[in-house]
Amino acid sequence: MSRFRLEIRVIPRPGLLDPEGKAIQHALLSLDYEQVQEVRVGKLLYLDVDAASSDEAREGAEAMCRRLLANPVTQDFEIQVQEATEETVPA
Repeated sequence: MSRFRLEIRVIPRPGLLDPEGKAIQHALLSLDYEQVQEVRVGKLLYLDVDAASSDEAREGAEAMCRRLLANPVTQDFEIQVQEATEETVPA
């Protein structure tokens, strides 16, 4: 088994309402940041997992996203997998 660091980005699907993003956009505009045209709010998760391969780690992450981490109706997700090093794994 190897340890892998998963970076999972969960983002609202294009075209769907993002009330939190709209609220932030309006707040930025009220602070005179007029160059901001759109804000989308998502979440970024880091998971350290043990798996036999990076493919197995990715498959597990996809299952986690479909079952818990992302709403399949309103959100998309992106997964990056890298082999964990001493720098990415806390002591």
